[in-house]
Amino acid sequence: MAGPLMQLTKFKPSSVLFQQVAAVHNRSRIGNRDVVGYGLNGEYTYVDHIAFPMPAIRFKENTPEVMALREKEKGDWKKMSVEEKKALYRASFCQTYSEMRAPNGEWKSILGCTLGLVAASYWMYMWAKVFVYPPMPDTITNEEKRSAQLKRMIDIRVDPVDGLTSNWDYENNRWKK
Repeated sequence: MAGPLMQLTKFKPSSVLFQQVAAVHNRSRIGNRDVVGYGLNGEYTYVDHIAFPMPAIRFKENTPEVMALREKEKGDWKKMSVEEKKALYRASFCQTYSEMRAPNGEWKSILGCTLGLVAASYWMYMWAKVFVYPPMPDTITNEEKRSAQLKRMIDIRVDPVDGLTSNWDYENNRWKK
């Protein structure tokens, strides 16, 4: 049993365990950010979404400026300026609720794509009508042949109960009023 099975069983338990934990939690990918919650699906990702207001990690990495603001926030908030409060918020979140809900013009691209698809389908139909479909038969394009076909349908009494010839008066040879 010195084949591939033996090679699979030779591993370092500590390296496998570290790789499994790092793969599950993605700690190696978040950098120097604080983990502050469970998030959208339990992974360490940042997502701005109205339905999930608390992301798993902070938006920005911890810098000396941000860490100084975090120490200052532990004290009295009345001593902090509005700019410092905004900087502290922007270190944790990328957008406010009003910024997330603001219209972004996405409807324009959707409408443009829809109209483009309608135009493309129209041109495909016109191409098929010219190059693929055969010409219309004389029974549809020629008025004399259409009237002759109608007369023949009346003569052989096509669908006399509720169809075309149900409106024909056979005694007076005219349409019923």
